[in-house]
This record gives sequence, C-alpha cells and structure tokens, in this order.
Amino acid sequence: MSQRSLAEWLTRLEGLHPSEIDMGLARVRQVAERLELLQPAPLVFTVTGTNGKGSTCAALDSLLRTAGQQTGCYTSPHLLRYNERVRINGQMVSDGALCEAFTAVDQARADTSLTYFEFGTLAALWLFKAARLDAVVLEVGLGGRLDAVNVVDANVAIVTSIGLDHQEYLGDTLESVGFEKAGILRNGRPVVSGEQHLPNSFQKKVAELGCELLLRGVDFGWQSEDGDAWSLFAKVDGSQHDYPHLPPVTLPRDNLGVALQAFLRAGFSLSQAKVREALAAATAPGRLEVRQINWRGRLRQVCLDVGHNPHAATFMASALAMEKCERVAVFGLLADKDLAGVHAPLKGLFSQWYTAPLDSPRSRPAAELAAYLSEQGEQVQACGSIAKALQCALDESEMDTEIVIFGSFFCVAAAILWLSETSGELIDG
Repeated sequence: MSQRSLAEWLTRLEGLHPSEIDMGLARVRQVAERLELLQPAPLVFTVTGTNGKGSTCAALDSLLRTAGQQTGCYTSPHLLRYNERVRINGQMVSDGALCEAFTAVDQARADTSLTYFEFGTLAALWLFKAARLDAVVLEVGLGGRLDAVNVVDANVAIVTSIGLDHQEYLGDTLESVGFEKAGILRNGRPVVSGEQHLPNSFQKKVAELGCELLLRGVDFGWQSEDGDAWSLFAKVDGSQHDYPHLPPVTLPRDNLGVALQAFLRAGFSLSQAKVREALAAATAPGRLEVRQINWRGRLRQVCLDVGHNPHAATFMASALAMEKCERVAVFGLLADKDLAGVHAPLKGLFSQWYTAPLDSPRSRPAAELAAYLSEQGEQVQACGSIAKALQCALDESEMDTEIVIFGSFFCVAAAILWLSETSGELIDG
C-alpha cells in the first residue's frame, strides 16, 4: 500500500519526465503491456475532438449507466480535484484508489519515463480493469494518434469536432489536425462524427480502414420543437429512430446526439423515456453551465464555460445569442491561445469585459488582454485576479445582467472556488 498522499503523488508525477507533453505511444504501451491494460473492459469508446469531448463523454456514460452497464469514464483536465478525471459508475474514485493505482503503475514502469498525463492514463486503465467493468469511455487528451489513450483499441471511435488548437503539436491546418484525430480509428470499426465538414485526411483514413462513418446531419441529429422541447433522430440497423419531446438539457445538443448515436451503434437500446432520463441527468461542469448565486442578498446568474479556442468561442456565441439579455464577460486566457480568433465571434456581445491573469505560468497578462480588447472597441477593465474580476463584474452590473466566465479551465476553476467561498456553499466542480 502506498504511503504517499494523493497530493504527494501528483507532485511526484509532475517531476518524473523532462517535458510536460511528449507525444508517442512506445513508452506508455510498454508499461500497459506489463500491466495487461490494453483491454480495460469488453467495450471501449474513445472520444477525440477540438471541443465537446467532455460533454459527449458525460452523456455517453449516463446513457450506458441508464442501460444497466457498469462503467468507467476518463476525462481531462479537471477543474478542482484530480479525482474528477476518473469516475466509476458515475462516482469519482477515492484518493486511496488513485494512490493504489499510481503505486501499481510506478512499480511496473521500472526505469521507463512517463509524463504526468501518461502516468494518470495508465492509472485510470488499471482502476477500470480492476473494477471488472462492462464499458469504458476514454477522452483523448491531445490529438489522437499519439495520445496515451490511443494505446487502447476503440470499439467505437468518436470525433466531436475538428478545429485549430494546439498547433505546435497538431499542425496549423485542418488537414493536419484531421490526420491526428483519425489516429483513433480501427480497422472495420465504426466512427461517429459530430464534425460535419471532415478534412480529406480524416475521410481518407476512414476509407483505408473500411470504417462505417455515421455523420451528424446525415445519420443522426436534432431538431427544435415547440417551446423548449426538442427531438433527436439516429440510425439503428439502417433505420431511423426518433426520440421526440426531449426536455431542456444543460449540455450542447450536438454532443448529446453524438453520444446517443455511439451508444446505439454499440448495440444498446433504451426506451424513449429512458433516453430522456439519461440525457437530462448528464452534466459536465464548466460547459456553458448556468448557476444561480446569492450576491448581496439577491440572485444573480453566472454562466461558466471552459472554451479557450476560436471553435469554442463560435459555439458559445451562437448559444448565447439564443437568449437575448445584457451580459458582461470575465475572461482569462493562456498565452499560447489565439486571442484574436477567440474574440472575433464574441465581438460586441458583452457590454463590459473584465480581464484577469490565470493561475498558470503560461497565463497571458490581464493588461495585454485588456489592451487588445480595447483596440477592438470593447469596454474593458484589467483586474488582478479572476476573483477580483468576478467581484467587480457583480458589483458594477445591473441585477439582471448575466456574468459569463470563460477562456480556460483555470478561469472557471478559480471562479468556482471564489463562488464557493463567498456563498458559504460548496460548489463542486
């Protein structure tokens, strides 16, 4: 049994490898083979995409559990606690379980050097296999082809979207990104795509491997109904099945459709009532998540979104446009992200921007963000922290103004911590 605490393990993992990211499968495969982790469960879903992975994983896991399956779900990064990354049957695993898994991986790796993410991925797979689960949902950390998660063969591959992000690793064209994400495909096995405009590189790989491609807008999708209701349709054994009169949901409908199609293609089925139940229950903190908080005796509405690239900003802009109201932004961004691309779809959407630094050495300075936004004609105020920016936004806006907090996982995490402290109620990430 490990004598290290989880915090001590995580600190150790950060210093084991000379670089934070080291793309390639040779080292992680070597350790996975020693631990016999290449098939952590009979059924594996692997999810890649520029945006939408977390919400798709949450919805798919909810559908599987509603169908009576014992499940594991591995996602990254986390907001508040590392345990968020590894869930078994919908519950975060304990500190003790993670420490036990880290010990097993450490012993098996011998002198093989692993990155923080590789080590954590192997630990998750170890926990999933030990739990004798029916199905696991694995979220790719970066790209696909050379990501540690790809050491496991997917029974059903999922791509949520394809856009530009992490160009230093994935290339600066959609063709190069598509090639990397197509790396999770396996010979003759199905792929479900939420991306409607697949790059040629991705389509070529689908053809080479003889994969069945199920495409949003063709094989599955959603439609609005009267009021807040909506409906889904999906392909099952070549026939269309409809799921009407779905209730309001907290996650993007495109991603819920992807999850449902993958679930059905894997051979599962649920009644319309059970599908409604599963989708309504699916949550992924920080994905266009609306919360009500008590601020100085009055209820205020805040919206939290971890989006940090142009594709995510475009989606957020379209989602916010569906409901007209006064909004202000609390915004932080890492230095390697495309500031101009993130701002462009949001231009003029907020009456005021509050910029702040993030708790990361890679943070872009608040003053730099403010200077750029000001040049673009935005009203902006630079603040010393996300907490200060949020407080200013709440104090300086009208009570019916929505506060939109976005730009990074770091930004949303800091906001959740501050909101928890000021409200006196634990707001779990």
